Amino acid sequence: MSDKTIRLIIAVLGLYTAIVHLVILNLDGLEPLFILNGLGYFALLGALLFRIPAGQQRLLHYAYMAFALVTIIAYFVVNGAEGFASILGLSTKAVEVLLIVFLWLDLKKLPA
Repeated sequence: MSDKTIRLIIAVLGLYTAIVHLVILNLDGLEPLFILNGLGYFALLGALLFRIPAGQQRLLHYAYMAFALVTIIAYFVVNGAEGFASILGLSTKAVEVLLIVFLWLDLKKLPA
């Protein structure tokens, strides 16, 4: 898979997750944690795509993967077994797992 394809997939997955947290989960009223999470996804995606900060791409990949992993863990801690009943929740967690996988693939293509 080419670098551009991996980056495109990361962009789509990151945008999906950010939009779910910023827009869809706030339709019934503003939830500060969802807003912050969505903004975090947008900020990390922007930093990754625009290579900010320069020379720190490895660290950025690890931070983005950790952010997604913490989001997944927090979802199941907060929702418990009921988290498995939400199609939106599970689909977003699946997207976040895929985001971690593609971030890892992109990380492996970076020069050492």
